[in-house]
Amino acid sequence: MQERLWQIDELNFESNHQHHYETLFSIGNGYLGTRGTFEEGYFLDAPATLIHGIYDHAPGALVPELVNAPNWLDLKITVDSTPLQMIMTVDRSDFMTPPSGVVIGYERSIDMKRGVLRRDVLFRAQSGNIVRITFERFASLHDQHVMAQRIVITAVDGHPAIIVESALQTDVTNNGVRHWLPDPITKTEGGRLSAQVTTQQSGYVVAMASYLNSPHTEIALPHPGRPATHIVFTLKQEESVTIEKLTTIYTSRDTADPLATAETALDAASARGYDTLLSDHIAEWATDWETADIRIDGDEAIQRALRFTTYHVLIASPRTDEHVSVGAKTLSGLGYKGHVFWDTEIFVTPTLMLIQPKMARNLLMYRYHNLHGAREKAKANGYEGAMYPWESTDTGEETTPQWSDVQPDGSRIRIWTGDNEQHISSDIAYTTHKYWRWTGDDDFLIKYGAEMMLDTAVFWGSRVEYNADHDRYELSQQIGPDEYHENIDNSVFVNRMAQAHLKSALDVLAWLKTNDSVAADRLIAALDLNTTRLDKWRDIVAKMFIPFDHEKAIHIQFPGFFDMEYIPVPHYQPRTTSVQAILGHARSIQTQVIKQADVVMMMALLGHELSIPEGFDPLQVMLNNWNTYYPRTDHGSSLSPAMHAWVAARLGLLDEAYDMLDHAVHIDLQDNKGNVRDGMHAAACGGVWQAVIFGLCGLRISRDGALITDPRLPAHWRRVSFNVYYRGEKRAFTVENPVYSDQS
Repeated sequence: MQERLWQIDELNFESNHQHHYETLFSIGNGYLGTRGTFEEGYFLDAPATLIHGIYDHAPGALVPELVNAPNWLDLKITVDSTPLQMIMTVDRSDFMTPPSGVVIGYERSIDMKRGVLRRDVLFRAQSGNIVRITFERFASLHDQHVMAQRIVITAVDGHPAIIVESALQTDVTNNGVRHWLPDPITKTEGGRLSAQVTTQQSGYVVAMASYLNSPHTEIALPHPGRPATHIVFTLKQEESVTIEKLTTIYTSRDTADPLATAETALDAASARGYDTLLSDHIAEWATDWETADIRIDGDEAIQRALRFTTYHVLIASPRTDEHVSVGAKTLSGLGYKGHVFWDTEIFVTPTLMLIQPKMARNLLMYRYHNLHGAREKAKANGYEGAMYPWESTDTGEETTPQWSDVQPDGSRIRIWTGDNEQHISSDIAYTTHKYWRWTGDDDFLIKYGAEMMLDTAVFWGSRVEYNADHDRYELSQQIGPDEYHENIDNSVFVNRMAQAHLKSALDVLAWLKTNDSVAADRLIAALDLNTTRLDKWRDIVAKMFIPFDHEKAIHIQFPGFFDMEYIPVPHYQPRTTSVQAILGHARSIQTQVIKQADVVMMMALLGHELSIPEGFDPLQVMLNNWNTYYPRTDHGSSLSPAMHAWVAARLGLLDEAYDMLDHAVHIDLQDNKGNVRDGMHAAACGGVWQAVIFGLCGLRISRDGALITDPRLPAHWRRVSFNVYYRGEKRAFTVENPVYSDQS
């Protein structure tokens, strides 16, 4: 019974949902991700294998994108001259005389506990013979360069003649955009295949080597773009044949000779065999789930969905590479072109720092290695220090397009986020500081983290504007989390996060002076942290303008927000799209409709440290904020519901917390945003883990450095158990629902 809580199942194939399931059933290992397309292909499918760090800027494209690698899944099966195709029928006459072969039984499932995708097909050929075909695949967590497939073909009725063709398909694109140079290098040697391709602009090389292991003789099928091999055999009734395909993948980011390395690695993988590779892979997953799993007693739907979102965080996050990061759509689709946003630092990294601290460190190191791009952006915009790009790839440079794709009316919309969504620098500093507090990784802070925090603080010191009339510091032309309102002045989120950023930078510098004076002196000299600059930071911390309505006892999202048209967002239910899409871009930006958690996000990240004027009760202010902004929020972004669940739980609003958690954890499973075809929502996946642990379970660090919990569980949850790493030590927690504790 418990095993089904580790599986997501598809019991009937519906072609209009195929792209959704291709995303859901992605496999990966932190090095690459492969969408859950069929081995034999399907009409209008969207196969993709995305490898961290392999970007290219195609001729005529606005920006670079993560490149779709050659398709290593390619396996085509023919039964009595009838090719396997996912053609299903409910017409009983087709069972006996199928016109061109028909699928009369189908189911597919992803086993999240073991990281294995399985598909079972009952296929009737035109001849009338019936076979059962079981497909199994995984991307090894033990050896990130090894992929494995197993196919078991059983003759259910008749004596079918079978042809199995294995290939490496190099003729792939990104939705029609070609990134690979023509004339790939390919080889076919018996059951062994290999292919090497090179990107057009960036010059990255990707090589694959593949071996088909079967009891039958392989016949090579040389082809310049699709090297292949096939086997031919006949099955007796109820006889089964098992065929295994192993593939190794290397890039020029890994080795100087990817093709030779892939071929050598294939020999090693073949010698170990499928069963051993699978066993090692499962053992690695067992280790991961020891800390990643949250065990909920009393809610099977949330339990399964939460494991699903955690699974996708784990398969997308780099384990051994500190020069890459998790894109907004993970490695499961081409959405957002594989670019890295703030989603990583605010939603993914905080989850990993508790369950996989080394992986969290890798993600922060990506930002450290790309400080040069942040510094260049600051300089180009007339500022000092480091100003991180809103979207980035392998170079660390700003890769946000300035204009949208052509709209239906032929126009383009100006995209301002790359110019003015500057809070990402504070988001990175916030998570860097949080990582240090949770892990106690002083080495990281001294060598890398402090430099990031301090140089981005230098940026804010040059970016703020002093208002002499009010003796305060302000920030103009900003975009907060609520991206419906662009280029506003004094976003409370941006101002407060910048203020907190400068305060933590000063604290870290003071810590360095006490604990590593050499490192402190090095950074003071390198970043010109002179007395005048540091005094200004202190002045900004003291005088930063934090918009607040004293009469209503609420934070003001930005001055002028409440002067705009009020739209009762809750009245727009039920709906299948955002309120912005209903109202239109031009009108919605002039209303009080909020895209996603903004003030609510600030409450989640900062808790009671909200810069509340003296004399006001922090809890009451937070409740007032909630009651003000919750009804105005569209949840037009997938990251919004999880933050609302977190905050609602801390405020004791358990019904709202559960509703928001249920929404957040099912965003991809139920395709609530209608765009899962383009990839998973990384922010939602990381956000729900935090919503449960920080929100409903109330885990936090006390003032004296101890870990404490303050559970606010839904009425039907009996208990929640979880493990986290804290300062190098794994800690186990179980929080009980007082309702059930009292009964016992």
